[in-house]
Amino acid sequence: MKNILFLLSFLSSTLLISQDSLPLNAQDSLAKTDTVKYWKHGGTIGIAVQQVSLTNWAAGGQNSISGSGLLSVFLTYQKGKLSWNNNLDLAYGVIKQGSNKNWWKNDDRIQFTSKVGLQAIKKWNYAFLLDFKSQFAPGYNYPNDSTILSNFMAPAYALASLGMDYQPNENFSMFISPLTAKITMVYDQKLADAGAFGVKKAEYNTDNLGNLVLLHQGENIRTEFGAYFKMLLKRNVMENVIFATQLELFTNYSYKPGNIDVNWTTLTTLKVNKYISATLTTHLIYDDDIQIVTGKLKSDGSPEIGPRTQFKQVLAVGFSCKF
Repeated sequence: MKNILFLLSFLSSTLLISQDSLPLNAQDSLAKTDTVKYWKHGGTIGIAVQQVSLTNWAAGGQNSISGSGLLSVFLTYQKGKLSWNNNLDLAYGVIKQGSNKNWWKNDDRIQFTSKVGLQAIKKWNYAFLLDFKSQFAPGYNYPNDSTILSNFMAPAYALASLGMDYQPNENFSMFISPLTAKITMVYDQKLADAGAFGVKKAEYNTDNLGNLVLLHQGENIRTEFGAYFKMLLKRNVMENVIFATQLELFTNYSYKPGNIDVNWTTLTTLKVNKYISATLTTHLIYDDDIQIVTGKLKSDGSPEIGPRTQFKQVLAVGFSCKF
């Protein structure tokens, strides 16, 4: 709860200075022009709830209730050759199923992006981009809710990138950078000690009694330097149907050069009316530094752990409001 309150406070201050030229959730909103004509701002807030109740249901099943919410806002500035685009996306969802007494989260996302550009030639800008990603609440190895897999600021990813930005129109943007610093933060010490998300894990030694002795705690920060690519696209597929996608690629120059981290999201929005809409979101991640139990066993019988392609899909129908 403290983390959520902190993020709400952060949002309040950020709304005064923020939001990206092509957000997945907010760009379809009605942009409002500030009294100063160079500024534009807008956003979308959405809430969806689903409930299933079964009584003497012969086919079987479980009662469930779930809810999710999202907030996406943007703020842009354009004057002459100078542009500044900011975007903030927040999402959180929970589900309670069957006899389970606890709520389990099924969606959790924080992303803030800020990009400053200076026109070089027509449709191309020199650009500097900052990006931050994290989550609100702890994530567990469900149904085992005692084994924590992630937490607020564990991981968190900060990225600073200098490059060129191609934007022929408001529906497409492509950013290319050969100079990028990526910082991975794990501020949950148990996860850091385990070497989660690619940080250097803790070092131990064995004393004369066979007990493990901690020599060095796991590091909380890992810094990488490499190349970065980001592409955003939005299209009106048909009347009241909007498709948007964002693809991010990063490769490290010094550690496994040529190995590419992938972060790809899509959003399909079907507008029923002014306040009701259905959304289908997908999120694909591949990061060689994130180790996941593969489901296979090693020769010694222990579980095999390694990088895997992660995929999430969320289908929601609910209330949405533009501002």
